[in-house]
Order: sequence, then structure tokens, then C-alpha cells
Amino acid sequence: MPGHLPDSFDYLDAAHEMAHTGRPTLARLLAEEAATRTDDPDEADRILSHFPSPASLRLKDC
Repeated sequence: MPGHLPDSFDYLDAAHEMAHTGRPTLARLLAEEAATRTDDPDEADRILSHFPSPASLRLKDC
């Protein structure tokens, strides 16, 4: 939809879709973005726990 900015739910939905289609790296990146867009730290931790990664894949964290 024009003018719609993605929110945490949109990124999380896309992360699940990528995970189900065999794209775990992209799923993790989308989950990280979803986690950064939520205000609740416990919810952010829960989101990331569903998309495990030994380290962050974001370029800014390298």
C-alpha cells in the first residue's frame, strides 16, 4: 500500500516466510529488524530466539 511504512509485524511476517522457503540468513536479518522496531525488550528477545544465529548478521555489527 503506498505510503505504508513497515512495522515490526511486517518484518516478522516476512522473516517467517523466508524461513519457510529455506532462506535462514534473510529470515534472521528480517527478525533482527523486527526486534529493533519493538519497544518491549522481552518481545525482541522472543522474536530473535525463533531465528537463531551465532552472531548478528548486520553489517554495522561487523
